[in-house]
Amino acid sequence: MSLFRVASWTFISAVLFGVIWTEAMVPHRKFEYKYSFKPPYLAQKDGSVPFWQYGGNAIASAENVRVAPSLRSQKGAIWSKSKTNFDWWETEIVFRVTGRGRIGADGLAFWFTENPGAYDGNVFGSSDKWVGLGVFFDSFDNDNKHNNPYIMAMVNDGTKEFDHTNDGSSQMLSGCVKDFRNKPFPTRAKIEYYMNTLTVLFHNGMTNNNDYEICLRVENLHLPRYGYFGVSAATGGLADDHDVLQFLTTSLYPPGQAPAPGQATKVSPEEETKLSQEYADYQKKLDQQKEDYKKEHPQVKDTDSEFEDWFESDSQRELRQIFSGQTQIYDQVRLLSQKLDEVVGRQERSLGLLSALHQGGGQIATQGGAPPPPQMGQQQPFVDTIRRHEVDALLTNQNTMITAAREIRNFLMEVSTKMDRVLEKQDRGTGTAQVMGYDTVSIVNEVREALNGVKRDTETVAQKLISQGPSLSNCPTCVTPLVLMLSIAVHLIILFIYFMYRDSKESQAKKFY
Repeated sequence: MSLFRVASWTFISAVLFGVIWTEAMVPHRKFEYKYSFKPPYLAQKDGSVPFWQYGGNAIASAENVRVAPSLRSQKGAIWSKSKTNFDWWETEIVFRVTGRGRIGADGLAFWFTENPGAYDGNVFGSSDKWVGLGVFFDSFDNDNKHNNPYIMAMVNDGTKEFDHTNDGSSQMLSGCVKDFRNKPFPTRAKIEYYMNTLTVLFHNGMTNNNDYEICLRVENLHLPRYGYFGVSAATGGLADDHDVLQFLTTSLYPPGQAPAPGQATKVSPEEETKLSQEYADYQKKLDQQKEDYKKEHPQVKDTDSEFEDWFESDSQRELRQIFSGQTQIYDQVRLLSQKLDEVVGRQERSLGLLSALHQGGGQIATQGGAPPPPQMGQQQPFVDTIRRHEVDALLTNQNTMITAAREIRNFLMEVSTKMDRVLEKQDRGTGTAQVMGYDTVSIVNEVREALNGVKRDTETVAQKLISQGPSLSNCPTCVTPLVLMLSIAVHLIILFIYFMYRDSKESQAKKFY
């Protein structure tokens, strides 16, 4: 017993240590809004995307950014305005690539580079000879290897030109064949760069969930420490709509290295001045619009006081949350009380039945076959039920009967099969000859037995005549034994010929069937 306890505590300690170690290795995550965009209100009224800039044939709307429309020879891109200030990151891209053709072109690209690329470049709508990472979603098969749509990752140091002829197969780090065109739901790609390891996960858009599949993983990869995020797309002779619905960026920090709150929100003085000026201009513009509205609609009263009742203060929100939590606790306690009452009731009923059984000695039914009705103040007698061994015996008997029925069924099926075979042989002629031969032999045996019987009877009559002496020889009307034997033989010969004639007729009639 002590060894079992030691082993149990050892196992529990190992599990707890593994859980703690796993949680300790999980990086700290922080959402970076300046490097992200998502609907609704993705683009403002003037068409701009906050913290991003786009160009070429890209079109921004409130719901998505159409990087390249479904027209021939279109190129576009969208890039973040500011450079990153974190070492490790994870981006999730939700996009759609749709077209009316069976195949499309050219594809979509994700970028992380030292400097923003062009908006009408040669590599999926962006510049060639970049410095950094490019993850390409290639939808057109340039090398005729029938392996597209294809997802691949490529790192460039600024000196390599992308090999369009071979779809960059000789330059890529790794890749996978994944179809991302014309899916019922938006496709998703999650690109993570953490501790010099690049991981690309992909969701094919066949379901509306977040079940990712790994596409590629590259270790010991060194990218620029800081850079710009971007998405570009291009079309060729074939064209697809390349829409980006969401671009979400999360910074990753190793355990124990999370940035302080002040450090995380620290901005440069130039950027702070610029943002302050933009906020002041926006506030002035808003006040001017309010004044113009009041002048145009003097009959409308000030509704600011009315809307104050629609909002709650911090203390009111805190009280509401406390009241909601206490209500939930009260409901759970009441449910537990009901469950305990049910358990107590069941225990009391069980004890009552056991006491009744103990007092009655297990004999409940009377000789008449039915238990007597309970009297006033008398406890309900215990009714005996079927036992476990009786149930097992019943099941065993049923299984035996089922087995016997199966054996009978198999035997009948075997007999039926043999009968079918005999009938088939008779239809072919073989069975008919055998049956006829058997009937002929039986008839000959019957005739032989009849002749032997006649012979015995004749011998018996002859012996009786000899024993009676000459008293019968003087009868003028009596038939001599020779005549009697001849007549009997003639009759038997006639019967034999008749039977032979009848069998031949039946055999000839059966040959026609």
